[in-house]
Amino acid sequence: MKEAKGQKYKSSDSGYNAWLSYPVLPHGSLYDQYVKWCGTVKVTEENETIQAALQEWRQGIESMLDIKVSSESEGLCIAIGTFQGGNAVIRSVFAEDTIAKVGSEGFAIRTRAEAGCIAIGGSTPAGVLHGVFHLLRLIGSLSPIEQLDEVVNPVNGLRMINHWDNVDGSVERGYAGRSFFYENNRIVDDLERIRDYARLMSSAGINAISINNVNVHEWETLFISPAYLPDVSRIAGVFRVYGIRLFLSVNFAGPMHEGELETADPLDPGVRQWWKNKAAEIYEAIPDFGGFVVKADSENRPGPFTYGRDHADGANMLAEALESFGGIVIWRCFVYNCKQDWRDRKTDRARAAYDHFKPLDGKFNDNVILQIKNGPMDFQVREPVSPLFGALERTNQVIEFQIAQEYTGQQRHVCYLVPQWKEVMEFNTHAKGETSLVKHIVDGSLWGNRYSGIAAVSNVGNNKNWTGHLLAQANLYGFGRLAWNPDLSAEEIASEWISLTFGTDPVVSGTISRILLDSWNIYESYTAPLGVGWMINPEHHYGPNVDGYEYSQWGTYHYADHQGIGVDRTVQTGTGYSAQYIGSNAEHYDSLEDCPDELLLFFHHVPYTHVLHSGKTVIQHIYDAHFEGAERAAELLTMWSGLKERLTEDLYVQVEDRLQEQAGHAKEWRDQINSYFYRKSGIEDINMRSIY
Repeated sequence: MKEAKGQKYKSSDSGYNAWLSYPVLPHGSLYDQYVKWCGTVKVTEENETIQAALQEWRQGIESMLDIKVSSESEGLCIAIGTFQGGNAVIRSVFAEDTIAKVGSEGFAIRTRAEAGCIAIGGSTPAGVLHGVFHLLRLIGSLSPIEQLDEVVNPVNGLRMINHWDNVDGSVERGYAGRSFFYENNRIVDDLERIRDYARLMSSAGINAISINNVNVHEWETLFISPAYLPDVSRIAGVFRVYGIRLFLSVNFAGPMHEGELETADPLDPGVRQWWKNKAAEIYEAIPDFGGFVVKADSENRPGPFTYGRDHADGANMLAEALESFGGIVIWRCFVYNCKQDWRDRKTDRARAAYDHFKPLDGKFNDNVILQIKNGPMDFQVREPVSPLFGALERTNQVIEFQIAQEYTGQQRHVCYLVPQWKEVMEFNTHAKGETSLVKHIVDGSLWGNRYSGIAAVSNVGNNKNWTGHLLAQANLYGFGRLAWNPDLSAEEIASEWISLTFGTDPVVSGTISRILLDSWNIYESYTAPLGVGWMINPEHHYGPNVDGYEYSQWGTYHYADHQGIGVDRTVQTGTGYSAQYIGSNAEHYDSLEDCPDELLLFFHHVPYTHVLHSGKTVIQHIYDAHFEGAERAAELLTMWSGLKERLTEDLYVQVEDRLQEQAGHAKEWRDQINSYFYRKSGIEDINMRSIY
């Protein structure tokens, strides 16, 4: 056991408990305050979720304060329960006007000295659980608790994790081991790890999880079959305790794959009835089933196009099947033709989602939600915000992020993505007046949508620390916290996660915070320059490959030749993609003079000698960024080494190993990218560094 300046460390759990590790807090005035209030807890309800909240409270307080929590003692206490649950203390603390402000997942928390308690109340057990996690988070972050008086509700209705797990146990784009839901083509028997995962997700604010890959293979239609539904129901039961609804990805051609029909035409009466019957089967097994996640007519997935129908036809058929049960259809907008010839410079994948879905605005049923990726391409380290945000005025929509670092280092490199997500959420679409931010579109407030929210692709697996790279846990935690409250800053979220995971040592906190907050910029510096993207190896998407376009027979995404680089997406000479934006955004992106440097090559094809707003030429920026990025990646390892005596050996070594790999790999990126563009352009580095 190691001890450092006021911070006591428990033996390592290898990162398994993540931000629910509850490190022992340092002694001092705040510690004394917590001991005074938190040693006694009053709970009267037997509900499973309330009891889970009680268990969490005991575990957190006994670990952080090293005291025993009693339910029998008199004096100051914590009172936990629903407003209608019969706890007299709860009813005495909260006035009716306060109770009226608490939503179905929210909570009220108040310190009332005259009553001798801090009360956590909710209108539902799930709200109470969120309140308990909130108070534990405050204590774990060394916040005072003697003057609490607040009502907290989540901003977004749907806060969802999408798993890309396959029933054989593999995980598409999985960088943290195999699935903990499946093994040997069946659902696991032991649900203990799934229960621990539900705790982690609930504590971060997640309320919906789809447990199978959106690329549902023919033989995986079994997820909605009678043979598998009982086991799926067991998982749903675990999630239910923690306020999480279970969803399933479905194959649009399910009626054909199960051998019952010869068509999947969404307007065929037999197909529509098949899905209605299937929905009834599912809800018989899982009464609170959330609904379907669907990827259709993209990357060779089946869909309504086969039958001359559109996406609204397909989504609405499924929506009708779920409607009477309260279920929803989440229809992904990641739709493009992967077999197009990209050598034709008028063919533009970036246009695809807008071109497909803008004409269908207002044609989807009320229980259909369109899930739109944050950018028009595919989770690149830098790309503009999808123009669909702001374009759909009469359609429910959620934004989709990727916690899994498919194109940002695959959890072998540290890349804290919350700053990127914040930038997207704060983007002004100009869709409805001067200020129409993405975060107000996806929370439903701008257009008054019935359903709205945020979804993201999971980054977890059966690795001992869940995410492979210990610091990648910050992205998982950060997504949940940002989905709950998009106004939290990247700095606030990082600080919370560090305190809850590593403890409150200011040296540890300051160092890890700097590593996280610098990491996105560092990764971008030594990989893809100025928004061009895609310079990765095809198929597995890891490592430098300047011409590594996924469908290599059709050329590259960056169109680099001996004269210049970039994609012309302007109206006059390019693909016209810039016109999909609204007002000044369209003007700025279309203008070579006004386009921001970080997106220049996404919107414009320019000579290597083009001068950026920074004063550098494009080619010199490429050279400098890659040299500086590699140097800064090496500095991350140096910073981390300063924590060796302040962390348990296991946690320290986990991150050290990853940062060593990153430092070496950043040099590989630097050398390959700079060498490629030197040979392509023939222009020397003005600083005369070796680049070939």
